[in-house]
Amino acid sequence: MSDSVKFGLVGYGSGGRIFHAPLIAAAANIEFLGVVTTNEERRKELAANLPGRAAFDSIGALKAAGAEAVAISTPVTTHADLALEAIELGLHVVVDKPFTLTADVAKEVVAAAKAKGVLLSVYQNRRYDSDFRTLRRLIDDGQFGTVRRFESRFERWSPERKPGPAGGGTLLDFGSHLVDQALLLNGPAVRAYAEVRGSGELDDDFFLALHHVNGVESHLWGSWRQGAPGPRYRVAGTTGAFIVAGIDGQEAALKAGRSPAELGDEWGVEPESAWGRIYRGDDGTSVRSERGRWDLYYPAFAAAVRGEGALPVEPSDVVRNMTVLDAARESARSGQAVRL
Repeated sequence: MSDSVKFGLVGYGSGGRIFHAPLIAAAANIEFLGVVTTNEERRKELAANLPGRAAFDSIGALKAAGAEAVAISTPVTTHADLALEAIELGLHVVVDKPFTLTADVAKEVVAAAKAKGVLLSVYQNRRYDSDFRTLRRLIDDGQFGTVRRFESRFERWSPERKPGPAGGGTLLDFGSHLVDQALLLNGPAVRAYAEVRGSGELDDDFFLALHHVNGVESHLWGSWRQGAPGPRYRVAGTTGAFIVAGIDGQEAALKAGRSPAELGDEWGVEPESAWGRIYRGDDGTSVRSERGRWDLYYPAFAAAVRGEGALPVEPSDVVRNMTVLDAARESARSGQAVRL
């Protein structure tokens, strides 16, 4: 642990407690110091879940304890201010998605990190999903020809649930992942068209179409109100199509209290029943799924802090994604496609 990066976490709500703390704690090249939270209930949960990790009153106190880096998992409305505070203290920073509310604010945070000489990244763990890693392998191998249409969904049937303000609504929350994956696979987009609906203050259902420079059309859906959720992916190429029905299992594993530290090499392995299929008409062939590897993100960030590798997600990717999401909101308001 002598050269491990001393790391802290800000926020211990469901995001910090379920999706960040277990993965930070499992990273071999990280020394997890503790969590910034002043909520007494959260402090009790931290003591029960991760004995020996301290609870801090502020990012400043975390820095004084020797922290070199921090992950921010708080409501999206607080992300920019907390990131700027951490940057000013000289800490390397990971921000959960949605990174910020707008692209302009994202640019401000990115510029501050550059000026201070610290590393900045966003927690795009869905780049490490089993199905997405499998899809990238198949595309690289030309298994279904040249991609023409990319369909991607996070659709759920939870009509009683209202999107929480922590995520900023479904377009920002689900859309942060869907847009990131679409741009990563298909390159920059030149046009966006969106339809957004909501039953309360925050949207709970959206559709977003992107036209990419290379001609690929991305159709992205996110919803808490979809009674018949579609496949996670349907990717159509010139010689076939790839379909994955369900969602990567790492989220369910974390919610069940499992972790990479506990499961080791079994972490992220999908059962054969969850594998995707390549179709050519009625002829479908099962395709072995790559192992899901959310456990790679934090070790990669820590290695970058030590100058031993690239950032897992570059700040420029964050600005690019937020620019598309800004355009999606503008399109939804105007009813017109927006050029990027």
